[in-house]
Formats: sequence, C-alpha cells, structure tokens
Amino acid sequence: MTLNGWTQILVFALLVLALVKPLGWYMTLVFNGEPTFLSPALRPVERGLYTLAGIDERQEQHWLVYTIAMLLFHVGGFVILYALMRLQAGLPFNPAGQGAVAPDLAFNTATSFITNTNWQNYAGESTMSYLVQMLGLTHQNFLSAATGIVLAVALIRGFARASVSTVGSFWVDVTRCTLYVLLPLCIPYTLFLVWQGIPQTLAPSVEATTLESAKQTIAVGPVASQVAIKMLGTNGGGFFNANAAHPFENPTALANLVQMVSIVALGAALTNVFGRMVGNERQGWAILAAMGLLFLAGVTVAYWAEAAGNPALAALGLEGGNMEGKEVRFGIANSALFATVTTDASCGAVNSMHDSFTALGGMIPLINIQLGEIIIGGVGAGLYGMLIFVIIAMFVAGLMVGRTPEYLGKKLEAKEVKMAMLAILCLPLMMLGWTAVATVVPSAVAATNNPGPHGFSEVLYAYSSQAGNNGSAFAGLSGNIPFYNLTGALAMLVGRFFVIIPALAIAGSLAAKKTLPVSAGTFPTDSGLFVGLLIGVILIVGGLTFFPALALGPVVEHLAMLAGQSFPAS
Repeated sequence: MTLNGWTQILVFALLVLALVKPLGWYMTLVFNGEPTFLSPALRPVERGLYTLAGIDERQEQHWLVYTIAMLLFHVGGFVILYALMRLQAGLPFNPAGQGAVAPDLAFNTATSFITNTNWQNYAGESTMSYLVQMLGLTHQNFLSAATGIVLAVALIRGFARASVSTVGSFWVDVTRCTLYVLLPLCIPYTLFLVWQGIPQTLAPSVEATTLESAKQTIAVGPVASQVAIKMLGTNGGGFFNANAAHPFENPTALANLVQMVSIVALGAALTNVFGRMVGNERQGWAILAAMGLLFLAGVTVAYWAEAAGNPALAALGLEGGNMEGKEVRFGIANSALFATVTTDASCGAVNSMHDSFTALGGMIPLINIQLGEIIIGGVGAGLYGMLIFVIIAMFVAGLMVGRTPEYLGKKLEAKEVKMAMLAILCLPLMMLGWTAVATVVPSAVAATNNPGPHGFSEVLYAYSSQAGNNGSAFAGLSGNIPFYNLTGALAMLVGRFFVIIPALAIAGSLAAKKTLPVSAGTFPTDSGLFVGLLIGVILIVGGLTFFPALALGPVVEHLAMLAGQSFPAS
C-alpha cells in the first residue's frame, strides 16, 4: 500500500460526500412534487406523459396496488426484452449480423436486466445487436434503476407519514425519477464519456492493421450512452465482454474516477433524501456513517491483500503486489477500490477481474454482495436493504431493554419484523441453496474450470452475485449452460422481488401507524451508539449466515497460499 494509493481513495470518498447534500436536496424536491430548476422545461413533458397514459398524478396508491403496478411494469419489460433478443436477426441496426439469442440465455438476460442485476453469460460485442443494446438493455437500465429509487422513496414515505393508507403512485414516481433525475444526469455524462474517448456510433466495426501486418476487427457501437446509465443506475452490464477494463468503456484515469463516483452518488444521496423526508437529516447521516465504516473496512482489506501479493509467489522470490487480471493504467489501488465500490453498490461493473484477486482480496467483493449490498448499495435497493437491517437492529435493542422497539416514532411490531426477516433470509437461501445444488449436478460441475476451493468460490460468487442483483463474476465459471441460465434467473427474481415486496409491505404498515412522541425511553437513532449497533447486527447476521461457505472457499484458498501451494489452490 502506498500514500498515492490512499490519496486516490480519499479523493474518491470526498467527492462522494460532497455530492450527498446537493443531490439529496434535488431528489427530495422531485419526489415531493415540488418545482425544480428543470420544471419549466420538463413539467409540460411530464403532464403530457400522464395524459397519454391516462394517469391522474394526484391519485396515490395503497402499498399493494403500488406493488402490483411495479410487478406488471416488470412483466412488460421482460416480454419486450426477451422478444428483442429472440428476433434480433431480423431486426435493424445489426451491422454484425448477430443471430437470435438462445432461449435459455435470452431468459436469463431479460431477467437480469429487469432486476437491475445485469449478469451477463455472453460477450456483448459478439452476441447483441445495436438495437438490442439500445432499445433493450439501455432502456431497461433506466427503468430498473428508476424502480429501485422509487421503491426506496416509498419506504421512506412509510416512515415519514402517519395514519395514511397510501405510499405514493408508482407511475408518477418512476416517471419523475426517469425524467428529472436519470435523463438529465446521463445526457451530460454521456458527452463527458465521449470526450474521454468512448465510442458513440451506429457505424459497423472498424478494421485495423497491426504492427505485424495482421488484420484486426475492432468492435464499436453506441457505447457511451449505455456506460453512463450502467454506472449511474448501478446496472453494471457492459457493452463489451471486458466491461470497464475495456479501453472503449473506461479509457482514462479521469473516466475511471468519475465512473466510480457515479456508481455510488445517487445511492449515497438517498440517505440524505431519507433524512430530509423524515424531518431529521441526522438520521440520514447516521445511516451513511454505518455504510461508510463498512466501506472503509472492505477497501482496506482488499487494498492490503492485493498490494501484499500472493504469498506462494513471494516464497519463490517474486516480490510485489498482485497485478494479475488488472489494467496497468489503473493499478492496484484503483482496482481494489473499484472492486469494493461496485460490490458495495449492486453495480457489477468491473475494471479488473475479481477471479484473479488474491483469496482475501476476492473475499471482500463476495462479502459485500452477501451482506445484501447495503453499503451504499444499488440505487434505492441499498437504502431499503439497510432500512430492513435497521428494523432488525431496533428489534434487538428492544429485546435488550424489554420494550417495544420504535424507529422514528413508529412502533416496530410483529408484522414489520417478520417482513424484514423474510427479506433477509431469502438471499442466503438462493445463494447457498443453489451453490449446494450446483456442486453435485454433473453439467454444473463440468462448467467449473478450476478445481478445489477456488472452483467452489466461483460457483458461490455466481449465485451470490445473481441473488444479490450485482452482476459481477469470478470469470472462471462457464455460466452459459441451461442449468446456470435457468437457476441463475430464478435466483435473480427471488433476490429482487422477495426483498422488494416485504419492503413495500413494511412501508404500507408504517404509513398507517400513528407517530409516537419522543420519550425518555426512546433510543436515539442518530448517535454513534446506534451506528455501532447497526453495524454489529449486520455483521452478526451476515457472519452466521455465510461464514461456513466463505470458510470453504476464500479462507481455504488463503491458507493454501500461505502453505506455498499454487493459485488457485487445488
């Protein structure tokens, strides 16, 4: 580890903190329906969309109606995206002549993009046409990101409101999020990326002659517009197979920094939205502090492990950090930081190959995902995931003092705690359950290219990434087979909707409750004690749930490396 590396990490953290309040203020105005500086231009467009869709923007929805609207919205998105992939051979904007995507892969990919997972069992430049990339994948990048944000806002309203039966209108919320937040940010962001050197063209691939006089075909396309929302919306799906390690997706150090900041900017700002909407900004800062401490711990371990290098190679006299799978233009510090950031958020974009990290370095992205990606988290998903842990933490605090737990003046009773536990427990069921099945199914075992604990880690990472709606991968696993495509799609659906639906049920239940006045027995939830309790509950729940699987994979790998075995351990 070097001073230069830590300076770059500090610059990243300060930029994120600087954006929290202005973005939080702006998004609060948007979701409260208040005028913004963009309203003169966008308000007529917004009203026109409601008129075309037959929506009354003044009519709010019960949490169950809100949920049904959200589910139908996703069904429609799935059908459109699946059809585009299956029919792409006969559709326009296909200069490379890409054929129809196989049914199981199309099913997995459509599921992946509607759930904001963006897991990719394919190479984008050799599988998808420009039309599918633009109308299908980029389109869903906007809508799945908007969905995550508005669901967090619905849960915030549950805490902020009292004695009401509604949590907002899904159609109004998703329209405002897309129109006032995502599009205005992505347009200048796309232009910045083009300036940095990312292609944005409908022209076919470019033919080049190498120094050895060989012919090379270089894929291009409408890349910048997809990368902008891929990062800002914590989607992560790459136009190219190498994702943000590809020079046409992430060409410069400045682009790399801006992409990392954009991954967490909206998620961090939503904590400020939470504080503003409940009437106490300190509540938002307390949640952000818990996220920040967990982030700091993760990036420290990842940076240390990668900078220390492989003990097995050091024993052979090969000193230095682990540069395997990393881009020289980014180095170890920015690779470890990017890996931590992208798995703290449910993004999945990568500027280095996590499969090539050391055992403990690769364990950090895995742990981040398995905790539910609540450390900033995906846009919206991170906040409502963290608020679910807040409910569990307050329940534990109530047990310790023998009184009904409260949070922000709302009693947390059996319904809220049961829904929170359902949301938390569905993730290890998918992650560990399908990993166990994959270790005994012959076709799944045959798709694992590395033996021993590292091969196990690849399978565990795959299901953790899909159920956690992240999308990054340990690349040694050949995931494009029917077994992984179908079971992975199921893991993504459960990981997304079995968290969303309980969260919305909690929102509806809380909104209907009365707000209780603060008393001498009220536990202060904007203090350091609360932050410590919240972190402790997160680590205890995560540790009890996932430690056995981690011990079978990354921990055994690390012990094997210390014993001088080759990497990966066999």
